[in-house]
Amino acid sequence: MSMTAEQLISFARGAPSLDIIDVEGLKAAAARAFDADPAGVTAYGTSVGYLPLRKWIADKHEVSADQVIVTNGSLQADAFLFNHLVKPGDDVVVEKPTYDRTLLSLQNLGAKVHQVTLREDGIDVDELRALLESGIRPKLAHIIPNYQNPAGTRLSLEKRRALLELAVQHEFVIFEDDPYADIRFSGEALPSMLSMDTDNVVVHASSFTKTVCPGVRVGYLVGPAALIDAIAKKATNLYISPGMVSEAIVHQFCVSGDIDRSIATVRTALAERVRLLAESLRKHIPGATFTEPSGGYFLWVDLPSDVDVDKLFPAAMKKGVAIVKGSDFLLDGGKHSVRLAYSAVTNDQIDEGVRRLADAIADVRG
Repeated sequence: MSMTAEQLISFARGAPSLDIIDVEGLKAAAARAFDADPAGVTAYGTSVGYLPLRKWIADKHEVSADQVIVTNGSLQADAFLFNHLVKPGDDVVVEKPTYDRTLLSLQNLGAKVHQVTLREDGIDVDELRALLESGIRPKLAHIIPNYQNPAGTRLSLEKRRALLELAVQHEFVIFEDDPYADIRFSGEALPSMLSMDTDNVVVHASSFTKTVCPGVRVGYLVGPAALIDAIAKKATNLYISPGMVSEAIVHQFCVSGDIDRSIATVRTALAERVRLLAESLRKHIPGATFTEPSGGYFLWVDLPSDVDVDKLFPAAMKKGVAIVKGSDFLLDGGKHSVRLAYSAVTNDQIDEGVRRLADAIADVRG
């Protein structure tokens, strides 16, 4: 397929392209939902979400249903937890780099945000330990353990254990933000910190955005029952209940096994996309350094130090390619880094997109 420069190639958005969304499966799931439970689908419901889906999620994570609240996307799950736990002036720990919206929400709540360096095997636990020993008492540590957004890294089993120990010892909550766990291209699945937690220090969030589609807006929180109950009360005041139609469709999609097929489709497509992206980067931008992720949606690229992403961003847009600046994910730094999402680009766009980016880099350097 030949592409014109007018067609924007976007590496900006962490969303699946339409060709890997099971539209037919979702249409069938919707029909089944209305047939099976017209009363439940059309009524208000309660703020904990559509009860059969809540039960399915509880079973998946081997917890009791009163430890789960289903929300409008995991971004809202994050917001509920942050609003519940974090007061102005509270210390919180996040990864460096971390998801830009997390940084924004925590700053808006008046939290004192401490970014702890992210290594190839996850957050630097020695740096975190030193921070804790210096007297910082965080309310929570926000961790994206699998195929981190934006860096694409995965938290090792050893570090998962170390984090749990630190959380118990220093009495903070680990917020395990885990929407990418199932988008694994290679290697073994690692146990969630939620599943390893014996001390009620973990609150876990995930979403059906990356495995079903973003439009359903269905995410969830799993945590201690008392915490979930307190959040459910606030959710009632906010919106009575989340979208029952969406949640019932997702439930039917899950119980039928369509979810497993959908995950397989996404994994296969994105594994191929990341391979092509890495190949194109090596070919067209030889000065770039990156680690090829083994799952998820994102690849983090460090560009040569004479490439300023504040200048690169508009130059790239002019060439018809969208990226996200590394500096968006950091309190400071990231001036020479970019996040590339390979989830929404089809194979035939990838090489052309990287070629355009290379042209933009040449312009910025020139």
